[in-house]
Amino acid sequence: MGECCRKTCPCLKTIWDKIYGPPQAEGENSVKVDGDFTNKGFDKNETERRYSKPKIKPPLPPSANNNAAIYMALWDFKARNDQELSFKAGDKFEITDRSGDWWTANKKDIFGRVTTGFVPYNYLARDSVESQPWFFGKMNRVGAVSHLMSDENNYGSFLVRVSESDDMGYVLSVRTKENAKHFKIFQTGDQFYVDALFKFSSIVEVIEHYQSHPLSIGDLLSEPCIRIKPENVPPPSTDEWELPKEEFQLENQLGSGHFADVYSGKWKNHSKVAIKILKNNDALVLREFQLEVQIMKRLRHKHLISLFAVCTSSSPFYIITELIEKGDLLHFLRNPEGRSLQMESLIDMAAQVADGMAYLEANNSIHRDLAARNVLVGDGYVCKIADFGLARIIKEPVYLSDDKKIPYKWTAPEAIGHGTYSSKSDVWSFGILLYEIVTHGGIPYPGVNTGEVYDLITKENYRMPSPPKCPQAIYNIMRACWRIESVDRPNFKVLKDELDNYQGQYSSVGN
Repeated sequence: MGECCRKTCPCLKTIWDKIYGPPQAEGENSVKVDGDFTNKGFDKNETERRYSKPKIKPPLPPSANNNAAIYMALWDFKARNDQELSFKAGDKFEITDRSGDWWTANKKDIFGRVTTGFVPYNYLARDSVESQPWFFGKMNRVGAVSHLMSDENNYGSFLVRVSESDDMGYVLSVRTKENAKHFKIFQTGDQFYVDALFKFSSIVEVIEHYQSHPLSIGDLLSEPCIRIKPENVPPPSTDEWELPKEEFQLENQLGSGHFADVYSGKWKNHSKVAIKILKNNDALVLREFQLEVQIMKRLRHKHLISLFAVCTSSSPFYIITELIEKGDLLHFLRNPEGRSLQMESLIDMAAQVADGMAYLEANNSIHRDLAARNVLVGDGYVCKIADFGLARIIKEPVYLSDDKKIPYKWTAPEAIGHGTYSSKSDVWSFGILLYEIVTHGGIPYPGVNTGEVYDLITKENYRMPSPPKCPQAIYNIMRACWRIESVDRPNFKVLKDELDNYQGQYSSVGN
């Protein structure tokens, strides 16, 4: 009908276009050509570039890794063996395998040659928001406060993190004169905002805005929070866990436990490590020790100490792990920094331990000596469980004869009385650990002699009373851990969930 009208009364073209729309040849994607237009002034390639149908992008060749991700280096790194790649801050990689602490990467040089090797995962960030100097990845409130309140940062220092609470998303944490404030970054569709009056198309734009406009606290964002460069030691490979002692230098003694003395040290004189020197090596059964090392190599979790190497060619044996700077949880809780922590921070630390123990539990592994002295504290108050598995491979009669060595106050009654260990006996110990945490390193069963504890628990059904200022919900968790029948105790996944639920009341943002 439209074409008929146009042909009959071409003088009314404007009216017909309004009624029927433009003719097909003059649609949105058509090219209008004036009557006197010629190709003069345009070469053929320019004409095709402007007006020809877009070419379809060819598919990647079969050899390309379509699942590979591009990451950017945050710091310089110098390779220490032929398995590793050297790089500079800002270099980009194609990551082909992200398993473990060392990732497999392809790096292209200026001549287009590709080199493949290991790179430390914690030196890298996705080439996006994640590569911004203020983005700190997944982090809880306690960790954010710990980073921001360090001496290197000033008022207005800030970071963006992904909250560990599932429904929280991105959070902007800012140092103030008193402490730190936390602001949820909301997302609606493709827009991001802290205040609904000011919406932006990216988180980067949100940050740029508040660097020149004050937040509700009245301050501008200043500099990104100082990021602590992590230490790294050799990437584990299937055949290089055994390393010569000559590659390690002992420095300061950090502690002495039932099974080992612990020193800080260095690998090849530049990477910081912790060196555990096992006691009474004559009591070791080498085959069982090697089997346990194989288990420890497979256990990788953010709240477990990472095993890097062993030295067993001569006595005494060394176990090499990552070095955690703040030391063991017991001494940390008793020092001024630990004693200043509020209940929110303390329960967060307990939840981290429960998370690590839930991982061990899921992997059918038992600790046997869970206590504050065997948990280490790192930057951001990250807690990592140490010494898992050692109690089984050290063939000393620790739990049966020598009263000075038996950790009676931490050990479940069935383990003391019958030598029966399980994840549920670890749960009993976790209840004691929780007591240590909320009392800032208090001694369990105060005033009770070590040798009296077993009879007090089993014959008189005694349980420690609630510590001062301990929330009732937390004391209820302790009592559940101390049920006499092991089958009646909760597992670690339940404990982690209960501690997370308790923390929910502290998770409001902006206070």
